[in-house]
Amino acid sequence: MVYETNNRTVDDALERVLAGERLDRTDGLALMAQPVEPLAEAGAVVRDRFGDGTVDACSIVNAKAGNCAEDCGFCAQSVHFDTGIDTYGFLGPEKILEAAKRAEADGAQRFGIVVAEKGVSKEHRPEEWAEVLESIRLVRDECDLEVDASLGILTEEEAAILADEGINHYNHNIETSPRYFPEIVDTHSFEDRVATLEVAKEAGMDLCAGVILGMGETPTDRVEAAIALQDIGISSLPVNVLNPVEGTPLYEQGADITTEEIVKTVAVYKLLHPESRVRLTGGREANLSPEEQHLPLEAGADGLLTGDYLTTEGQSPGDDLEIVERAGLEPNMEANEFDPEAVKARHSDAAESSTETAASTNAGTEPSDD
Repeated sequence: MVYETNNRTVDDALERVLAGERLDRTDGLALMAQPVEPLAEAGAVVRDRFGDGTVDACSIVNAKAGNCAEDCGFCAQSVHFDTGIDTYGFLGPEKILEAAKRAEADGAQRFGIVVAEKGVSKEHRPEEWAEVLESIRLVRDECDLEVDASLGILTEEEAAILADEGINHYNHNIETSPRYFPEIVDTHSFEDRVATLEVAKEAGMDLCAGVILGMGETPTDRVEAAIALQDIGISSLPVNVLNPVEGTPLYEQGADITTEEIVKTVAVYKLLHPESRVRLTGGREANLSPEEQHLPLEAGADGLLTGDYLTTEGQSPGDDLEIVERAGLEPNMEANEFDPEAVKARHSDAAESSTETAASTNAGTEPSDD
């Protein structure tokens, strides 16, 4: 029996996806023009059919921050923009391991080591390259986590080494459509990003590659990006929403997207990528209220990036678990079996302690006129 949403366009697409057919650009554009309610229903059906009924949580560490030579217009870490963020060199293996253990305790299933630069280079920065490999080994050997990496462009040799070291997913987002990409980045091309993904895939790593919504792109651009990702072949599709940082070119513009558009895009992406994890990542807290964050999960998303992001704060893993429950789903525990109630309790206690500390610090002071 085929599930019906009572929207002919959505139902036709859904039937074909459930039969194993891959939807194309024309399908994606037609779906993007439909109301959000039937799309959300269809996205959930596809997730339930092709997924395992869980939400997979990943966590990341900003292993090398700032001073990146690239000029991505959304990025606070570019040397081209004055954003006032903290900058530092590679953290080192022990600090990476500490971050991984925190992620493990918070219920993450995978842990991504991320650097802010065009590429970690075995040839030009051999000491840093060696530290990256040592970090991967430490996390792999001492944590119940899948180890992922986002290290910029790769040579074939570097990709082969990372695959041999056990990197599960290589992350390299395409950010937006081929058409709109030059409006956001000048220092490298869309084709450069695709080439790195192809090198990583050829080496045997799975691919995590996605987009940033709300940068001024059109709904057509959102579909075009998803089709490009079909051609590349990915297993995880992170959906970021612009959280503009002061000093970047996109700050004054702000995020140009509504809650309905976010939910609709997630649903369409699930229909276009039925066997991939569609993962809610950076900017969701800044663009969706706590009462709305479960909506993309109900529309087919089955992954989250939990904890803090590269240069902005996220919400607590305990809050994320509650959002998963609100959507009627369960956290994934394939790599890291954990107690969700213990995670929620620990973060609740930490929040209460922080509030009490702030209250005692401010006791007896006068309100500020600023």
